[in-house]
Amino acid sequence: MIIRHANESDYVSVIHVINDWWGGRQMADMLPKLFFQHFQTSSFIAEQDNEMIGFLVGFLSQTYPDEAYIHFVGVHPAYRRMGVARRLYERFFSVAARHGRTTVRCITSPVNQTSIRFHTRMGFSIEPGDGEVDGIPYTSNYDGRGHDRVLFVKTLPPQEED
Repeated sequence: MIIRHANESDYVSVIHVINDWWGGRQMADMLPKLFFQHFQTSSFIAEQDNEMIGFLVGFLSQTYPDEAYIHFVGVHPAYRRMGVARRLYERFFSVAARHGRTTVRCITSPVNQTSIRFHTRMGFSIEPGDGEVDGIPYTSNYDGRGHDRVLFVKTLPPQEED
């Protein structure tokens, strides 16, 4: 597996598979092309045998100079539980740390138990919210009315000096 920076032309490949990778859920609207135009240095494509098997779209916050944000991650269903997402996240953490970021944030839906388990295994903490489901705190209406989200935060270890 190789992991490379995303580029604008990757948008078509990602949008072509994104709804299928989410079991038919309509997810494409959550990932506009602008991410592939403006956040290439902090977004990645995982490939094996010249086939895209995963992607991560993230960015370095312009508002909070010590923070980075993972906006969207996807792994081909046939390659799940093989470390693809872990490697994508680790690459993002490395880029974020090299740019002086000490905090990484991301979100998921409260019903996405797989995502919640993955993020906690990756060292993310769940931030307090105003609701709770199955013992998991969430923030109501985070992404608009009826779109509750679990908010994650991870502190990156200090970057070692060369």
